[in-house]
Amino acid sequence: MPAAAKKKRAIDRLLKPLVFVACAAPLAVLAWKFWTNDLSANPLDDITDWTGRWTLRLLVATLAITPLRRLTGWNRLQKVRRLIGLWAFAYVTLHLTTYLWLDKFFAWGDVLHDIAKRKFITVGFAGWLMLAALAATSTDGMVRRLGGKAWQRLHRLVYCAAAAGTVHFLWLVKADHRRPIAYGVTFAVLLALRLPPIAARLPRLRARLAGQPAPSSPPAPLNPPAADVMSAPDARPGETPLPRDAQEA
Repeated sequence: MPAAAKKKRAIDRLLKPLVFVACAAPLAVLAWKFWTNDLSANPLDDITDWTGRWTLRLLVATLAITPLRRLTGWNRLQKVRRLIGLWAFAYVTLHLTTYLWLDKFFAWGDVLHDIAKRKFITVGFAGWLMLAALAATSTDGMVRRLGGKAWQRLHRLVYCAAAAGTVHFLWLVKADHRRPIAYGVTFAVLLALRLPPIAARLPRLRARLAGQPAPSSPPAPLNPPAADVMSAPDARPGETPLPRDAQEA
């Protein structure tokens, strides 16, 4: 086997485990801080802030996959997109569980009152529901049941979920709004990079940076803007191929 092919196989084998460890690392750090009593005098705020911030960071990472793939030509990035999206859902679920358990002690009447009356909780819960729908329909089987186009339309909810998370953060903080605004700008830029007129220019920019001739016919852009978070992989050997729309999401 040529050395280049061996290197490619090695990267393919290591990519998912490395990304999994990277996504799990913040949770391990939080657990260690909790175990060693290294949290602040208000551990509830520490846990809530940590899980919320990493939800937004992983959403940024997931939404950046397609623009990076187009800009770098490194198509292997697509293999970890669903994995990162599911980790984003895991962190937001921990964020919600912290509120339900450690703050409200599962007092459902108080929880429902907060969802109805406190707008930052309302929009945050709406964002969790959207990500829950994406996680629940992330499997190959759900792609086939829904059909490629319907599945892709549903998974555009990721942009609404990202907006909900940003607004939740913005309404939660009382003074320094720089971090939520930074997340909002980042999500807006990533959405803009998915729009067909801009997306079509990324392969040309990649060729220019590499000193190569620009592609004569850039790849057809995705339907604006396509799903990005819990995207399903190609079918496994022996399975019915996934709808093309889902494969290109």
